[in-house]
Amino acid sequence: MKLMWFHLMPYTELPDDFVEKHPSVWVDIDPALFNPERAHRMYNDFLDELQFAAEVGFDAVCVNEHHNNAYGLMPSPNLIASAMARSTRDAALCVMGNSLALYNPPVRVAEEMAMIDCISGGRLIAGFPVGSPMDTCFAYGQNPSTLRPRYYEAHDLILKAWTEDKPFAFNGRFNQQRYVNIWPRPVQKPHPPIWVPGSGALETWRWCAAMDYVYCYLSYFGYKSGMEVMNGFWGEMDGLGKDRNPYRAGFLQFVGVADSYEEAYRIYKEPAEYFYGRCLRIDPRFASPPGYTTEATIRARVQSQITLAAAAAIGGGGGRNQTVSDWDSILDRGYMIIGSPDQVAERLKEVATTLNVGHLMLLLQFGNMGRDLANHNTRLFAEKVMPQIHGLFDDRWEDRWWPQALPRAQRVDPRPAVAAE
Repeated sequence: MKLMWFHLMPYTELPDDFVEKHPSVWVDIDPALFNPERAHRMYNDFLDELQFAAEVGFDAVCVNEHHNNAYGLMPSPNLIASAMARSTRDAALCVMGNSLALYNPPVRVAEEMAMIDCISGGRLIAGFPVGSPMDTCFAYGQNPSTLRPRYYEAHDLILKAWTEDKPFAFNGRFNQQRYVNIWPRPVQKPHPPIWVPGSGALETWRWCAAMDYVYCYLSYFGYKSGMEVMNGFWGEMDGLGKDRNPYRAGFLQFVGVADSYEEAYRIYKEPAEYFYGRCLRIDPRFASPPGYTTEATIRARVQSQITLAAAAAIGGGGGRNQTVSDWDSILDRGYMIIGSPDQVAERLKEVATTLNVGHLMLLLQFGNMGRDLANHNTRLFAEKVMPQIHGLFDDRWEDRWWPQALPRAQRVDPRPAVAAE
């Protein structure tokens, strides 16, 4: 079992009346709400939290890409990953990821990820998301009907740039380049492991199977809701003749650890309600542009969690998956797992084995949680939860999708700058 510390980097100071006065946290959120001086503090706290997670023993730290929003302040996860590549020693760096269709030309992704792999000594996991409709279609103006073709072509160009041993020309539908010859090139051969986050599109499952990539379900709504998607994924793998190696999959879970359930209930209530009440306020106008969701997914009646969150923002949606923002409902619906270390470990064993997931991504900072509480949550998890669940699956399955870093003796350790004599 790989345990990975995931950071969304939410803006932590949205006003108390945000829901009443603002229709969306994404795309057209009021720029006046952003305070750069406060963001200076936030970013540095976030970097400290990521570095702390690496230092206390998490297998990886994870970052991702979003635009025009207060849900996640990382328009370029590569910037954050490059900082982590320099300041950490052993943890893998999961860039989850770059929305490939947004890069023109996509070789920019190949170059920047190769840089991160070189700086880190081969610790990069390359995440290739299609991207949310808010980020791709509205913030960056891509045509939803051509988003996936752009994505697939960008993927093919990046892989060839990483693996071709001579300069080459690329003549695609969306990208034409006479000379593709990236410098630098990744440490890992033939290329860093590729993981694909998704919300349940059938085409994504099949593509991951065909390409032998990891499928990651980054769920807002916890393991109870995630069961339907992951059962669908494994059913598709069975139909395609793939084995049930749990390392084919990743899953995201919100977690709050304390000395007791009662303490966890008390200290994580405010940041949880902040996240589900403000960070997930998505205007339905931006949730499902025509052409974004594939025909096969529509026919299979797989609902996007973004669509569910948007429906809840106007009081609709219905059903057990509709997002809620009051603390008791958040816990009842399994969005978040909280409790003592033993209680959390027991629940996470259930999540991992029930969903058959070998890469468990933990959101231990969420909402408006400050650095001290985030590090407290992280330390308790690392010291008292991690030892109870780290060994799951290792007796039977091999993780073929983990970075193959240079031997430690060949890697440069994090070090302070040396002053001139």
